[in-house]
Amino acid sequence: MPRIAPLPETEAQDKVATTYGRIKEMLGGAAIPEAFLYYGRVEPFVQDFYMNFKKFVFADNGKLNVKLRTIIGLAVSGHYGCDLWIDYFSERFKAQGGTDAQAVEVLAIASTNAMYNSFFKFRDLSGSDTFSGMPVGLRAHTFMGTSFDEKTVELINIAISNLNACKPCTSGHVTKARDLAASDEELLETVQCASTMAAGCAFLKAIGV
Repeated sequence: MPRIAPLPETEAQDKVATTYGRIKEMLGGAAIPEAFLYYGRVEPFVQDFYMNFKKFVFADNGKLNVKLRTIIGLAVSGHYGCDLWIDYFSERFKAQGGTDAQAVEVLAIASTNAMYNSFFKFRDLSGSDTFSGMPVGLRAHTFMGTSFDEKTVELINIAISNLNACKPCTSGHVTKARDLAASDEELLETVQCASTMAAGCAFLKAIGV
């Protein structure tokens, strides 16, 4: 059970009410996603999240196209097991031309990457060269077996590897993404998008949503 209740639009006051209005404007008058109503219990947090969400997740105003931003948002939401945002991004992805099957593929890529993060982070943290000479032994055909192109897969991998603080994985995926013609601006915007959603998901998890 959630530790706090969402703050309905009818009860919002002052800066929170203003922020809710801006969220609805951003969404073209559509209903405010439920997650924002939980954030509304902490005025500066809902303001920060809204501004970051608008700039780095929702808007089509950078080098990273809006569909890729949705894919990164979905991958991060899945990584945190955040149902509210998984549902939101799944629907947004379909509205942008994606399919249910592809949405599940995004979650599978992120999950497979988390497996590799765990392994390679152990190698890095173990303080021993012994494990570097041993085979990985983990199957990961998911990276090459979905409907997504290599660049999209690498951007997902960068987002999740960075959140998992896996240095060798992050470095390796950045190198491969650059080899696939991803610009540094796209890489930065991937991390900004992922970091925004990490904050939103972490808050919801902390309050029991």
